[in-house]
Amino acid sequence: MDDKIAVTEAEAESFDLANLPSDYIADPYRYFAALRGYDPVHRMADGSYLLTRYDDLSTAYRDSKVWSSDKKVDFKPKFGDSPLYEHHTTSVVFSDPPDHTRIRALFQAAFTRKALAALEPRIHELVDHYLDELADRGEMEVVSDFSFKLPVEIVSVMLGVPTEDRILIRDWALVILGGLEPVLSPEAFDAGNKAVDDFKAYLRGLVAHRKAHPTDGRSGEILTALIEAEEDGQKLTELELLHQCIFMLNAGHETSTNMISHGVHEMLSRPEEVARLRAEPALINSAVEEILRYQAPIQINNRRAKTATELGGVALPEGAQVHLMIGAANRDPAQFPDPDRFDISRRNNRHLSFGLGIHVCAGNALARIEGVIAFGKLFERFPGLHLTGPAKLSERVRFREIWELPVAV
Repeated sequence: MDDKIAVTEAEAESFDLANLPSDYIADPYRYFAALRGYDPVHRMADGSYLLTRYDDLSTAYRDSKVWSSDKKVDFKPKFGDSPLYEHHTTSVVFSDPPDHTRIRALFQAAFTRKALAALEPRIHELVDHYLDELADRGEMEVVSDFSFKLPVEIVSVMLGVPTEDRILIRDWALVILGGLEPVLSPEAFDAGNKAVDDFKAYLRGLVAHRKAHPTDGRSGEILTALIEAEEDGQKLTELELLHQCIFMLNAGHETSTNMISHGVHEMLSRPEEVARLRAEPALINSAVEEILRYQAPIQINNRRAKTATELGGVALPEGAQVHLMIGAANRDPAQFPDPDRFDISRRNNRHLSFGLGIHVCAGNALARIEGVIAFGKLFERFPGLHLTGPAKLSERVRFREIWELPVAV
């Protein structure tokens, strides 16, 4: 960052997610550094607050009695009585106890050690297959040929989605998750609502088939477990089941796709780190954590204050909405020494890319397994892998996403 023009105090104080600077997507970290230094609990034009310090995010994540994840109040003006509103207010990630506690307990059936162990051989098979294709062609576009295909295949296996239908998941996910962007166009709103309706209709057929044929599921498939799971005698309602499946199919590949894309880009941008990993394969776990810290796949989470409170020395009223800037917290020098340096041997790397507290990402263990296998095999097998063009970044703000990344052997 030393060779870049620093963001001024005036620029930090006027920062607004609804009116971003033109260079924000390319390098948001300049703005995060300025906000941490000048205005770490930053009030924006709409009255909401933007948090950039690690400790402030940690407090909001951990204290669910004060900080609500329920989005009914926040999303009603944005979505009205729409399918997008129904989905994003039924999903486990946007709920509070006791509903969150009950749904999360049922949802955990997807991520038991036994369920994840059953998936590992399939992950190895898929990665080997994609790398065989790379060897044959001598080049690949990382997102479409690797980083998207692997996690969407795995989460589809988990829910019994047939191979021929899996491309639908990406299309639906993009527009449904796109509804969470700070600014939503009418066209994006309409596309998101249609995607929720289409997704629900598709899943109803899938659920009906599995209920009629409960023994048809393959090893590692958990749709039957979700249908049958009970907590204190209660099952998921049909609507809850459909929306948890949508959430799982969307979030289950979004984080891993972005993690793998950025990991390939960051490693190939630093050939010395690839050489370190090849010389010391035991660094693979810390390498995955550093990739997750350095380019957080999800950049923003949100909370609403249930009561008047104080955060970072700033008094906040009841109902205050805060934006948790994960990418900023993951580069906070108070938590991470030399935070803008990419170091695959970094220790005590307690990044916030999977959140904290009761809403810590349920699929974090699966994402880590995918990362360890994908990066370990890729860089071991292709020491001469190199970038053949720049990473093309998505304009999305909530997700740190690479659209296209060409590489060659």
